[in-house]
Amino acid sequence: MIDEKNQNPSVEGYGPSSSFLLDIAPLVLTAIILMVQFFAFKDFTPHIPLACGILITGLFMKLRGRDWDGMEQRFLKVVKIGLPAILILMGVGMLIGAWIIAGTVPTILYYGFSIFTPSSFLVSVCIICAIISLATGTSWGTVGTVGLAMMGIGLGLGVPAPLVGGAIVSGAFFGDKMSPLSDTTNLTPAAAGIDLWEHIKGMLPTTVPAMITAVLIYAWIGTSYGSDSVDMSSIEAIKASLASNYNLSVITLLPAVVVIGAAVMKMPAIPTVLVGVVVASVIAVFMQGVGLHDVFNVLQNGFKSETGLEIVDQLLSKGGVMSMTWVVTLTIFALAFVGSLEHYGTLKAIMAKLDKVIKTRFGLVISSYASVIGVGTIIGDVYTTLVLPGRLLKDKYQEMGYKRTTLTRAVEDCGTLLSPLIPWNMGGSFVAATLGIATITYAPYAFACWLSPLFGLLWLALNKFIPRETPSVPVSEHVVVTSNDI
Repeated sequence: MIDEKNQNPSVEGYGPSSSFLLDIAPLVLTAIILMVQFFAFKDFTPHIPLACGILITGLFMKLRGRDWDGMEQRFLKVVKIGLPAILILMGVGMLIGAWIIAGTVPTILYYGFSIFTPSSFLVSVCIICAIISLATGTSWGTVGTVGLAMMGIGLGLGVPAPLVGGAIVSGAFFGDKMSPLSDTTNLTPAAAGIDLWEHIKGMLPTTVPAMITAVLIYAWIGTSYGSDSVDMSSIEAIKASLASNYNLSVITLLPAVVVIGAAVMKMPAIPTVLVGVVVASVIAVFMQGVGLHDVFNVLQNGFKSETGLEIVDQLLSKGGVMSMTWVVTLTIFALAFVGSLEHYGTLKAIMAKLDKVIKTRFGLVISSYASVIGVGTIIGDVYTTLVLPGRLLKDKYQEMGYKRTTLTRAVEDCGTLLSPLIPWNMGGSFVAATLGIATITYAPYAFACWLSPLFGLLWLALNKFIPRETPSVPVSEHVVVTSNDI
C-alpha cells in the first residue's frame, strides 16, 4: 500500500516530511520578516513580507526537488476560492460610496449622534461606533473618524481615555465582525468554504451576548462620569453639518433596509450588494441632486466630502472600488501564501501534530482557538490569521461531523475581535496609533472583544450552539492506492 499524497507529485498538496522543522520553515521565516516589517520598520503593510513568503516557500520546494508549477497551480486555486469575497469587497466599495451620496450614511450618523447623552457617554460611544461600523463594514474607518472624535469629547467630559478607547473598540470591531460589508466577514467564510449568511448567523451566539454584556457594563461604569450640563456643541455641530448638506429622511435609509431585507431572505451576497448600490444611486440622483456621471465617478473613486467641518469630511470621504485596492491586494497575497504552504506540506505537518490532541469536540474547538490566537500573535497580520486556521481545520470539522460555522465563529472571535487587543498585531497597532493610547491600557475595557471568545468557551462546555452534520470519511481512508494501480 502506498500513500498517494506523499508519493505522487501530481496529487494536490504534499504530506509532511520526516522533519517537522523543515515543514514549517517557510511559515517561521515569513513570520520573522513580518515582525521586522512591523517592529523594525514600523510599517504595518504586510503585502511585501507575504510576497517574500511565497518566494521562500518556492525555494524550499526546489530544495525538496519539487517544481514551482505545482505550487503555483495550488495557490492560484486557493486565490480562486477567495474571488467571491474579493468581488464582494469591490462591490462594498461601491456600496459605501453610494450610501454616502444617497444620504444613507449621513442619516445613520445623524440619528446615531441623537442618542448621545453625557450621562450615558460610554454606552452611547459603543452603540454609535457599532452602528457606523455595521453600516460601513470597517472598524478601522470607524476608529479613525468617529472614534477619534469621541476620544476628544470623552477627555473633555473627564472620562478616562482607556475606558473611552475600550468602548470605541468594542463597538467598532463588533460592527466589523457582524457586517456583511466587512472584508473580514467575507474572507473568513470564503477561506473555510461556507456561505456568508450562514457564517453571520453562526456568530450570533457569541457576539450578541458579548455585546449586550459589554453595554450593560458600560452603562454601570458610565454613571460615574459626565453630567447633562456639559457642553455638547461639537456633537450639535456635526448634526447641523449633516442636516445642511443632505436631505435626511426615512427614504434615505431605504438602501440599508434593502440590504438587510436581502440578507434576511438569504439572497447571495454579490446581488445583495449590487441591489443596494442601484437603490442608493437612484436616491442620490432624485433626492440629493447628484448627476449620473458623478454617481459613476463616486462608485469608481469614492466620495470627497467638502462640508467645511473636518470631522464630517473625514467621516464621509471614502468608498469606491479603488478604496478596496489595499484590502483586495492583501487578500490575494494572504490567500496565495496559505495556498503555497498547503502545497509545500506545512499545513499537513501542523495538522498531523494537532490530530494527536483533536479527539473530541473540546480538542477540535480549543485547537481552533489556539491556532487563531497563535497566528495572530506570532504573525500579526489579520488576513493571514483569518485564512490560515480556516484552511487548516475546515476538513477536520467535516470529518468529525461538525458544521464549519463553529470554526469560522472561532476564527472571527479570536481573529477579528482580538486583533485590536494585541499590541503588535495590525489591529492593535492601528488603534493605539490612531487614538493615542497604549493597547495594553484600553484592552481590559474592550469588553465585547474578549467576552465573545469566552462565551464561545461557555457554549463549548455546555455543548450548546455547536451544530452537527453528517461526518465525512477521513481523507486517509480514501487516498490510498495499491501497487497494481501504479
